[in-house]
Amino acid sequence: MLAIGQNICQNRLFADNGEQSGWEFSMGMVLVVDDSALAREMLMGELRRAGFAVETAIDGVDAKAKILANPPILVVTDLIMPNVNGYELCRWIKANPSTLKVPVIMCSTKGEDFDRYWGMKQGADAYLTKPYQAKDMINAVKYLLEETGYYQEDTMGF
Repeated sequence: MLAIGQNICQNRLFADNGEQSGWEFSMGMVLVVDDSALAREMLMGELRRAGFAVETAIDGVDAKAKILANPPILVVTDLIMPNVNGYELCRWIKANPSTLKVPVIMCSTKGEDFDRYWGMKQGADAYLTKPYQAKDMINAVKYLLEETGYYQEDTMGF
């Protein structure tokens, strides 16, 4: 599994309402992959309100191109998409030496135990079932990025 890294964070970011997010950030972006424009926009808004830089992709083909051009620090992907689905995208990310340590969160309406098992078997680091609570997604993102050393929660209350 991923080892906890050193705090390499430099700047504090603020949520859309101007309040401090409570997290310190290093450089990097979260990639949201979903063929539904509404789902992409909603998740992008949630992540940005939590202080994350976000890029979006409409399917696995678009995601691969964006990952090669500018590797993200984490990928959130839907499963059922045209061209390259979320399972295929996850396998590609985990098979590529330059991205194999990038955490992947699968997010889908497919919520059976077998679906979760199969997602994790493809290399996913987390699996959330739609509809999800925004706090659950943000917590999963923060946890995985803390594990990889990209983020550290500010426990001093500043």
